[in-house]
Amino acid sequence: MPATMSLEIAAAAARLVVEDGMEYGPAKRRAARQLGARDADLPDNQLLEDEVRAYLELYCADTQPRELAALRAVALDWMDRLAAFRPHLTGAVWRGTATRHSDVHLELYCDDPKAAELALIDRHVNYEVTSANGPRGSSVDQLVVRTRHPLLDEPVRVRLTILDYDDLRGALRGHARGPQRGDLPAVRALGA
Repeated sequence: MPATMSLEIAAAAARLVVEDGMEYGPAKRRAARQLGARDADLPDNQLLEDEVRAYLELYCADTQPRELAALRAVALDWMDRLAAFRPHLTGAVWRGTATRHSDVHLELYCDDPKAAELALIDRHVNYEVTSANGPRGSSVDQLVVRTRHPLLDEPVRVRLTILDYDDLRGALRGHARGPQRGDLPAVRALGA
């Protein structure tokens, strides 16, 4: 059973994830600072995921399903546009815990790391380049596109993480709570 402080941190971090759209790591660290806790007390991601789901059920049951459906529709649109790069949806939109504050995270598996960027340029899509942690701990490019959905009152960030085609094999490994990402047919099966 998790320690009491870990549970408190997870509950506080869940609010930050849902209400502010924070990623798990930064939300846990900020919640720990706010509670005066030590790094050793940080909850694991499974505990935080459970607290996020509980928070959504308690405070967002009337709005979150509609927001999630809109974000999944955005994901499907971009996955269709970028189908040549074997897109996979991951993160809160895939797991079903996204709200209007969440980013859409797509992983693109490319033979040429610049090909996806060139495709955006060819389609006159504005984007910014950032970096993200890659599967082997190295930094990889992430292209951030802003788009809109008619059901959401604010822009949606679509984060396109550029990965090597060979990384796809490792990405599809199983996980205790099910797959951590899904391709286009899997996302369509979610019923966006």
